[in-house]
Amino acid sequence: MTAPTTRRKAPVVPPQHGAWGFLGLPLLLGVAAGGWSAWLIPFAVAWVSAHPAGWAVTGLLTARRPSRFRRAALLWIPVCATAGAVVLSACPWLIWVLLGYLALFGVTLGFARARRERSMANDLVLIAECALLVPVVAGVAAGSQPWAAMTAAPVLAATVFTALALVGSTLHVKSLIRERANPAYTAAARAFSLAAVVATLALAMATGWWWPVAAFVLLAARGAWWHDPSWRPSRIGMVELAGLVSVATAGFLTF
Repeated sequence: MTAPTTRRKAPVVPPQHGAWGFLGLPLLLGVAAGGWSAWLIPFAVAWVSAHPAGWAVTGLLTARRPSRFRRAALLWIPVCATAGAVVLSACPWLIWVLLGYLALFGVTLGFARARRERSMANDLVLIAECALLVPVVAGVAAGSQPWAAMTAAPVLAATVFTALALVGSTLHVKSLIRERANPAYTAAARAFSLAAVVATLALAMATGWWWPVAAFVLLAARGAWWHDPSWRPSRIGMVELAGLVSVATAGFLTF
């Protein structure tokens, strides 16, 4: 007699756990550079829930077993839509932001259909979405449109810091896991982390904003001395999360 098999429940969250840190960094830097508003609470709910909602929709449209994503879609799409409608009532200009992000989501769908979800190009789409969120957060906080908020030097700097931190983190993690047999990724990760230090140093010399330099020096040190492919993904993730927290902390100490 064979033992009865147990059916595993369909997942409701994406397996890419590192993405949560990517979602949090632009929110924090946007608040640090642009200020706070109570409208950012539903905005943050909509932004964070959009990630699993988008993952579920992508699965429904492109996966070989789309039924596995139905449970996640039924959970996250209503949460995202409800929170988004709340903040949209206060900031109608967000409809243009939504259309822009839907266009980027279309690019992500294209990568998923081609089975290239894990490619560096697809990662850069997520990084662009995160970096561009900084002026949107500042716009919601100020009650103005993001293109107006972008003209403020702290918001522009926070956008650049977000992009630098996330590109560097993506290269570093790929060099440790998926591309650990490819030395070109290790070299690229280290070169980019050093370039980020130079960029933040040049900005600090012009503005006096030195805390971000310290954060990116830590990230460069992580790439140079803590590059160990034998580490478990959970350990790598904790180090990356600490690095992103250092960037966010530098933002609050600076702006």
